[in-house]
Amino acid sequence: MSAGTEGIPEFGALPAGLALRHPAGSDHPRLQVALADWWGGQGGEAGALQRQLLVPRLFLQHFAGTSFLVERADGTLQAFLIGFLSQTEPKTAYIHFVGVHPEGRRSGLGGALYRRFFGLARDRGRSQVRCITSPGNRDSIAYHTRMGFRTEPGDRTDGDGVPVHGDYDGPGLDRVSFVREL
Repeated sequence: MSAGTEGIPEFGALPAGLALRHPAGSDHPRLQVALADWWGGQGGEAGALQRQLLVPRLFLQHFAGTSFLVERADGTLQAFLIGFLSQTEPKTAYIHFVGVHPEGRRSGLGGALYRRFFGLARDRGRSQVRCITSPGNRDSIAYHTRMGFRTEPGDRTDGDGVPVHGDYDGPGLDRVSFVREL
């Protein structure tokens, strides 16, 4: 492990040449750039802004111990996972946002981050992990299914049979909800 990784479970090996650490408030500007750039223009400028607003600095200040950053040796950000332990549901951990640099996709990096988080959650007495995604994000839906998450029933299904929670995050902000038992 590298500096800043005390207390991080060893679950999920990272590809060679990468270092893992917990984020800090000073990482916020780099995450904001990644949130704008790594999704290939999905949703245009409005989509980039929506992603940026979903990861305010407070996540890096108050949930750093349950979140991770992955960097190359030169400090270039390669991936991140923002997660926390639910204060309301003592058996639940929550993955709020995950990103992998486009060049690092399909390298196992995302899976390694998820497994790290699963291990951390399990070590802290949690028995399930929850997360959400947008119904239009088919890659995310497929990825979470491959990672062992199941979709939770919604108030309707889309044309592909995916359960959708209408207006989950406000008017017109529908979501697909997932849960994975640990």
